Amino acid sequence: MKRPVIGISCMNCRDGNESDLMAVRPAYLRAMEAAGGVPLLIPISDDLDVVRTLYAMCDGILLPGGDDVDPTFFGEEPHAHLGDVDRRRDVVEIALARWTHEDKKPLMGICRGIQVINVAFGGTLYQDVPSQLPEALNHQANYTTRQWDLLSHRIALEPTSWLAKRLSGNTVMGNTMHHQAVKDLAPGMRAVGHAPDGVIEAMEGTGDQLVVAVQCHPEYLWATTEPRWLHVFEGFIVACGL
Repeated sequence: MKRPVIGISCMNCRDGNESDLMAVRPAYLRAMEAAGGVPLLIPISDDLDVVRTLYAMCDGILLPGGDDVDPTFFGEEPHAHLGDVDRRRDVVEIALARWTHEDKKPLMGICRGIQVINVAFGGTLYQDVPSQLPEALNHQANYTTRQWDLLSHRIALEPTSWLAKRLSGNTVMGNTMHHQAVKDLAPGMRAVGHAPDGVIEAMEGTGDQLVVAVQCHPEYLWATTEPRWLHVFEGFIVACGL
């Protein structure tokens, strides 16, 4: 059977020689391949016709982690602790998310990806969790330890959610390395996972399109400290192959 093609958006970055690069972290590619998919990198282009042509080749879209989402896309002024933003990437990924919605094509978001999806569909974000939610946990714990597969906190899942079914349980452990988070949920989305402090850790679409997004980074967990996350990637690939 044909393996589903999964479009994964790139990020703009620089190498050690300060040369411009466009890249995707290998952990996302390995997760998609292990689950049965074929990753296709989608560059950050100012020509959305190019992006749309690549999108049309894909059976599903994965929006990965990265820099902050520019708050002007959800109608707010920049917070004093806003991190680096890349408006060109925001434009491409918001377009990808909205195209999947129009076409009912499966969509997955990881870390920044959950934030982009929420904004693309009409929601808002906390621009800086530590200052806007001072009672929250340290959601950048894995940056401190530099151990990407360290399980930092429990995620409570809605029992009826797609994620709970794929994970065969109502809780799962995750890592954490973010300072933005979902604030007001977009129409058509529901929160299905929360950290112990109440921060939204997972959301899913309520319509007939598979939309699943998590705030943690399961691409670093499935092969090491929490193998159940592979079932989530496999379920996404199955949906992309339908």
